Amino acid sequence: MAKIQFSRGIDEEAVPEVRLTRSRSGANGTATFIFQNPTALSGASTEEITGMYMIDEEGEIITREVKGKFVNGKPEALEAIYLIKSEDEWERFMRFMERYAEEKGLGFNKAQ
Repeated sequence: MAKIQFSRGIDEEAVPEVRLTRSRSGANGTATFIFQNPTALSGASTEEITGMYMIDEEGEIITREVKGKFVNGKPEALEAIYLIKSEDEWERFMRFMERYAEEKGLGFNKAQ
């Protein structure tokens, strides 16, 4: 039951590309989500984007850093950035991502 929402109560159907960075100490990091043609930006959606909500059985993780990308005035993508500020937040985020990846069929590629 792992899902992402941009407006409360409306699940995002588009599956993002996710990029992770982590400090050498492991104390902080950044998760960047890129959604191409998300349903949150489709003409059918009239709800306001209030943030990105990552929801699972443990609760929710929230970020307000969400930006839209427009090409020729048409919505094309959403980018959301979640800043991870502690090892506990990192562990919680990774538990969410494992559940979300399993549900959506995502894989993991380590940078070389």
